[in-house]
Amino acid sequence: MKQLYMFLLCMAYCVCTAGEPVMKKVSLTGRVTDGTDGSPLVGVTIFIPSLSEGTTTNQDGYYHLEDLPEKTLTLQVSYIGHQTQIREIDLHQVRTMNFVMKESNASLNEVVVTALTGQSLMKDSPTPVSVVTTRQLETTSSSNIIDAIAHQPGISQITTGSGISKPVIRGLGYNRIVTIHDGIRQEGQQWGDEHGIEIDAQSINNVEILKGPASLMYGSDAMAGVVIFHGDPVPAKGSLKASASTEYQTNNGLFDYSLDFAGNQGGIVWNMRWSQKWAGEYHNPYDGDVPGSQFREQGLHGMVGINRSWGYSHLIFSRYHLRPDMIEGERDATTGDLVVGDQIPFQQVHHDKIVWDNSFNLGDGIIKALVGYQQNHRQEYEDSPTVPGLDFKLHTINYDFHYALQQENGWKVSSGIGGMYQKSDNLGTEYLIPAYVLFDVGGFATVGKKWGNWNLSGGIRYDHRHLHSFALWNENDQEKGYRFEPFSRSFSALTGSIGAVYDITPDMHFRVNVARGFRAPNLSELACNGVHEGTVEYLIGNKSLHPEHSWQVDVGWDYSSALLSAQLALYTNYIDHYIFSSRLGTVVTEGYPTYQFTQGNARLTGGEASLDIHPVEALHFQNSFSYVYARQLHQPSEGKYLPMTPAPRWNSELQYDFIRDGKVLNNLYVRLGLECNFRQNHYYRVDHTETATPSYTLLNLSAGTDLLVHGRKVCSLYLIGDNLTNKAYQSHLSRLKYLDTNPVTGRQGVFNMGRNVCVKLVVPIL
Repeated sequence: MKQLYMFLLCMAYCVCTAGEPVMKKVSLTGRVTDGTDGSPLVGVTIFIPSLSEGTTTNQDGYYHLEDLPEKTLTLQVSYIGHQTQIREIDLHQVRTMNFVMKESNASLNEVVVTALTGQSLMKDSPTPVSVVTTRQLETTSSSNIIDAIAHQPGISQITTGSGISKPVIRGLGYNRIVTIHDGIRQEGQQWGDEHGIEIDAQSINNVEILKGPASLMYGSDAMAGVVIFHGDPVPAKGSLKASASTEYQTNNGLFDYSLDFAGNQGGIVWNMRWSQKWAGEYHNPYDGDVPGSQFREQGLHGMVGINRSWGYSHLIFSRYHLRPDMIEGERDATTGDLVVGDQIPFQQVHHDKIVWDNSFNLGDGIIKALVGYQQNHRQEYEDSPTVPGLDFKLHTINYDFHYALQQENGWKVSSGIGGMYQKSDNLGTEYLIPAYVLFDVGGFATVGKKWGNWNLSGGIRYDHRHLHSFALWNENDQEKGYRFEPFSRSFSALTGSIGAVYDITPDMHFRVNVARGFRAPNLSELACNGVHEGTVEYLIGNKSLHPEHSWQVDVGWDYSSALLSAQLALYTNYIDHYIFSSRLGTVVTEGYPTYQFTQGNARLTGGEASLDIHPVEALHFQNSFSYVYARQLHQPSEGKYLPMTPAPRWNSELQYDFIRDGKVLNNLYVRLGLECNFRQNHYYRVDHTETATPSYTLLNLSAGTDLLVHGRKVCSLYLIGDNLTNKAYQSHLSRLKYLDTNPVTGRQGVFNMGRNVCVKLVVPIL
C-alpha cells in the first residue's frame, strides 16, 4: 500500500508539472435553434464524451466551450423532445458550429457509448448496446438502481424484496456480469443471492448496458455483458450548479431526497451529492404487509479535480450505507399470515470507494489511467441485533491503463492492461466462505476500420487470475478439523471477438459478431461451506470446478425512419463448464436444504425485438419483446433447463406529448404501459429446486412535465403509477417465491409488490 501511495503522488506531480503545455487551447461557440420556427432553444446540452464535460445554451440559444484541445472531438447535442445530434468537430479548423434541432420522431437517437474499447457511436457496435438516459431514469419508479434499468429489452433482475436486486442479461447473472461505477469494477461480494449493487441511484446520470461477451476491456466475469453507470458530467467553465430532488411511493412509504452541488471555476471542478432513502414494509393483495421488506439507505458521493486542454485528473470518492431487513416468510399455522419478526435478521452494508481517474490527450489519441480502492463491509445479524453472524470485509485495489487512438486514416486502435487485487477477511462468529486473496491481470488490443459501407472491429485479450484461500480450523470439540482447507487455484484464458456492421442504406443496418467469453469460478463456488441465512440454504463448494468458456454469435438488423423504427437482435451462446448450484438429497443442517455447486454444458438462444411507431407528431407507440431459451446439454428432463432463467416478456407503451415547447408547461406527456410476463415452464426441476411461474400482466400509467418561469426551468414533476390493477404476482426471478407455503391458501412463498403510486420532484436551484 505504501508503494501505491508513492506511485500516486509521483503521478500527480507529473500531471501538474508536465500536462499543461501538451496541447494548444482553443474554444468553440455557436447557437442552437428550433427546426420548426427558428427560435432559440434554452437549456440544450452540448456534451463532449471524451472530456466528460459540456455546457448548456443560454436564454438566446448560444453556447460557449473553452480550453479545448486542438484536435478532432465528438460533440453530442441533446434536448428533450428533439432528436440527438452527433458531430465530429475538427478544432484545427472550426471555431463556430451552429445546430438546428428537429423534434423527435420514430428515428433512432444516435448516442456516443464507451462500453466498447473507448468512445464510439452506438450504431457502429456489432453487438446490442442499450442506453438509459437521465430522463428515462427520472420518469421511472424504482426502489434501487437495478430496478430502474430492469425493463430494458434483454435485462431482468433477481430480487429479494424491494431493496435488493441483481442484474440479469440474457439469462445470465451474478459474477457473469461486470458492473462499472466511477470508472472501475464494483466489487461487493456479488456472489451472494441477496447481495445487491451498492450504488446510490441518485448519483447516476445515465447507464450503458452491453449485452454479450464483446467487451475486451473487463476480462473475467464479463461473459454476459457489462453495465456501466455514469455520474454527472462536469459543468461548463465558470458555472455553478445545484439541484434538489425528492420522491415518495405509496405502497411501502418510500421517501428519499438528494442534494447536489457542482461547479467549474477556471478548470477547477467539483461535485458533491448527499442522498437518503427510507422504505417500510411493502404489501400485496395475498400477503398484506411483508415483514422484513423495509430498508434504509444513504450515500455520499463527491469529485474534485482539474480540467485542462491536456485532459483531466479527477479524484472521486463515495460512501454508501444500506440497512435492509431480511424476509424470512414464516407464517402462522392457524391464519397463514406472515409472522412479524423481532428486529432480526437484517444486514448492515458499508461500501467506501476512492478512485483517481486521469485522461491525457496525446496527439489524436487518449491515455487513460485509473487507480481505485474500495472496501465492502457486509454484516448479517441472525441471532442477535448487536453481534453479527456473518461478517465479511473485502478490500479491492483496481487498476486500468490503456491508450486509444481515435482516428488514424480511418483506423481506431486501443490497447491496455488492467486488473485488481483483492483481500477478503472473515470477522464474524459464523462462516460461509474462507478468507482469501486474489490477483487478477489482463491485457487487450483492439482495432476498428471503416471501409465504405462496412464497419469492422475486433480484438484479443489474455487474462490470468490467481486465488489463494486460507485455512480455518474448527475449535468445537464435536467438530474438530478443517472447516476450510487451504488451497490455491490459477486460471488463464485467451479470448477475443470479431464483428462487422454493414450499412444497407443510411437508415438500415445489418450487424454480426462472434465472441469468446471466459469466467473463473468465484470463491463461493469453489469453497463455501455453511448456512446462508439470506438464502435459507446450506451451501457446499466444489474445488474441482473448471472455468467457464463461451462462444457467442450475435446477429442484428435495424431500420429507422420518421414514422417507425424497428430492431431485431438474435444470439446463441454455448457455455462449457457452466456452474450452478444443485439441491442434494441429503441435509447437513436441519431446516436448511443443501445445495452444492456443479457444472454442465449449456446453450442459451434468444433475442430481443423492438418496434416504435410514430403515426402523428405527438404520439409514440413503443413495443419490445425479450426471450431466452436456456438449457443444459445431455441432461434428463428434470435437469434440462438452467435455473433462474427469465420468462418471455413483452413491454408496450403508448405516449402522447401534449406540449413540447411551452412557455409555462414544457415536455408535458402522458404514458400508458403494459408489461406482459409470459408463463415460464422451462425451469430446473431437480429436487424441486424451482417451480413453474404463471403469466401475469401489469398496467402502468405515468405523466410528467417541466415548469418554466420566464423561460427558465424551475422544476420537473412526475406522477407514476405501477401495477394499477393491484395484481398479485410472483416474478420467476424472485427468490421469495420459494419461502414457506401458506397453510390456509396453499400458495407458496411471498408475492411481489402490489399497486404503487410514485411522486417525483426535481428542482434545479442554480
